[in-house]
Formats: sequence, structure tokens, C-alpha cells
Amino acid sequence: MVARVNATATFRGADRKFVLLFMVMLTIAAGNTALQSVLPALGRSLGVADNNVAAAFSVSALLWVIAAPFWAKRSDRHGRRAMILMGLGGFAASLLVCGVFLAMGINGWISGSAAFLAFIGGRLVYGCFGAAAPPAVQALVAGSTTRAERTKALTLLASAFGLGTILGPAIAPYLILGAIGKIEIGLAGPTFVFALFGLGMWLTVRRMLPDDRGGGGDGHGAATAYPSIGGQSSGASITAATADRDAEQVGYTDARIRAWMIAGLVMGHAQAMTGQTIGFLIIDRLNVAPADALQPTGLVLMMGAGAALLAQWGIIPLLNLSPRKLVLSGLVVAAIGCVGTGLATSLYGIATSYALASLGFGFTRPGFTAGSSLAVGPEAQGSVAGKVTSVNGASFVLGPSIGVGLYGLTKPLPYLVAAIALVAMLGYAWIALRDRK
Repeated sequence: MVARVNATATFRGADRKFVLLFMVMLTIAAGNTALQSVLPALGRSLGVADNNVAAAFSVSALLWVIAAPFWAKRSDRHGRRAMILMGLGGFAASLLVCGVFLAMGINGWISGSAAFLAFIGGRLVYGCFGAAAPPAVQALVAGSTTRAERTKALTLLASAFGLGTILGPAIAPYLILGAIGKIEIGLAGPTFVFALFGLGMWLTVRRMLPDDRGGGGDGHGAATAYPSIGGQSSGASITAATADRDAEQVGYTDARIRAWMIAGLVMGHAQAMTGQTIGFLIIDRLNVAPADALQPTGLVLMMGAGAALLAQWGIIPLLNLSPRKLVLSGLVVAAIGCVGTGLATSLYGIATSYALASLGFGFTRPGFTAGSSLAVGPEAQGSVAGKVTSVNGASFVLGPSIGVGLYGLTKPLPYLVAAIALVAMLGYAWIALRDRK
């Protein structure tokens, strides 16, 4: 009886800890994508050039890509709890800084350009320190599960990022606050609300997770791809977290994975270009004020994220396609969706076409990940998983700026260029991957 009670207590404790760690990942992803969904409207309302808005996306993603591997290694040597607290602290602090300066710009205390420059500074904090939490969360889960349970647990944990990409844009329109006294908050509301969420999670983690310095266990964390609109988890970080760290190192140009890396880079940039310009497209095509564009933007992004998750969680397991077929079919569907999005003139047309494009990208991401993994043996899985994660993250460094730059020339251009790139990649993948599984 005592043994049964102790086992039950241990299970419940582990279950509570997993829920807490799941919420950490969900909060970071939802907060980032919520901010991304309102940023085009914020930029337009402050009179900031669209390319400066794209720069705010890019600098944060760049620092995340650089910092994520550093924090992943540090997570293996230092306490997981400390790294999670650092990541949550950076998340909350960056949002608070962003919110304060955006509110100052909204109220006319500083110019819109100055407000946005300070906003980019806040995003630098997020890019540097926000990446510390996911590897530490992975390590805690990996260290508290058996090898048989580990992949399933980490897969469920990674789904928090995908769920966050739906929840963030979905709730952002409802976080637009009115005036507090004589201070107008307006479009800066989501930053303050998610800063409070981050602070709440920081306090909860500090209270509920024990200090584990000097006793990290056998689990380890891996660099996680930047949580962005259209950037659902690829699963690569899961493979890296479960792989042997003392194994073969594989380069990006290795003949076994080179074609997969090229395909992933092109597909990722097409996805980033189209996803990060959708807010501007809705404002201009529907001819609405920036503040009135938040609900349709949230709806479109939510449908896109839902379509991608439907592909990854429902359709792909049902069809059981090979990685090559996933990539080829996804390229076709995504190209059609991109053309439709660029040419659509109504909310229904934009939402339907963007969901179709996201469905296609929902096929290509797992295909790229699985194909890269199957191209090498067990001893190189960790190295290849790291390459896949870095390619996914790198796509959101230049992709937004390229997309917004093309959008400034003519509105359909980023979607048509993305479609052309996807069709060209279809021809390349048909030939280069013909002998692959």
C-alpha cells in the first residue's frame, strides 16, 4: 500500500511538472506570435516604414539562431531551472520594454521612429535570452523519462510551440486595451498582457521547480527553432535532444543531406516571406485602419496555423507518405496557395488561400526533417537534427525582410515570387531526391 501511494504521488508530481513545462513553451510561442500578428498594424499606426517592421522580425530571429545553440550547451552544464528562469525573464523583460516604448509612441511622447527603434532593442533582449528556456525545458523532460517514453514526451512538449502559433494571433485582438487614466495603451496591449503572463510563469517556475544545480541528470536539451508565425516545430530539436552527443558530425554540404538542406532553405524562406507580410496585405487589400485589421489578421493566421497542424497531426499520419512525396506534394499545394493569397481581394479569399499555402508548408516541413534524418545513419542523427533546426531558424532571419521589400514594390510580388521559387524547387527536388526515400 505504501509503495502504491508513493508511486501515485511521484506520478502526480511528474505530471504537474510536465504541465508547467508545457505552459512555459506555450507562453513563449504564443507571446511571440501574438506580437508578430499586431506588429504590422503597430508600424502603420506609428508611421514606421514597413521594412523597419520587417527588421524587428529579423533581428530577433537572428539573435535566437545564434544564441539557441549556446544556451543548449549551457543547459547541459548548469541548472535547468536557472536557464528556464533566464529565458522567461528575458521574454517578460523584452515585452515590457517593447510595450513601454510603443505606448510612448502611441501617446506622442516620442516619435514613431524613436519608439520603434527602442522596440527593436527590446526584441534583441528576447532574441538573446528567450532562447535559453526551451533547451532547459527539453532537458528536464528528457532527464525525467525513460528512453522509451522520451520521444513521445518531447513530441508532446514541442506541440506547445505549434499550439502557441494558433493561440497567440487568436487572442491578440482581444488584448487591445483602452486608456488607463490619460495614457492610451491601444495596440501595445498584447505586449503588457504577455509580459504579465511571462512574469506569472517566472514566479510559478521559481516556486514549483526545485533547484537542480549540480544534478542535471542524463537528459540534455537542443537548440529550438525560432517560434514564429508559420514556423511550427519541425521535430528536429526532438531528435537532437534524444541523440548521442558523442557522434558523427555532418556538414551542410555533405552529399547525403545537401539536397534536403537546399530544399529546406528555399521552402523556409518562402514560408517566412508570405507569413510575415500577411498583416500588411490584409490592411491594404481590405482597406481598413490598422486597429481594425487585427481581428481579420488573427483569423487568417489562426486558419493558417490550424491548417499546418492539421497536416502534421492528422493528414500525414493517415496518408503515410515518404519524405520525398511529402515535399513534392507540399510544394504543389503551397505554390497554389501562395498565388491565391497574392491575388485575393477579400477576407475569405485571403484566409482560404493562406490556409492552403500553410497546408502545403505543413507537408514540406516534416518531409524535409524526415528526409534529412533518413539520409544518414544513427550516429549522425544529432548533427543532422541540429542542421535542420538551424535552417528552419535561418529562414526567419532574411525571409521577412525579403518579403516586405518585395511587397513594397507591388503587393502580390512576395507571394508570386514565393510560388515561383516553390515551383523551381519542385523541379529540383524531383530530380535531386529521385533516389531518396
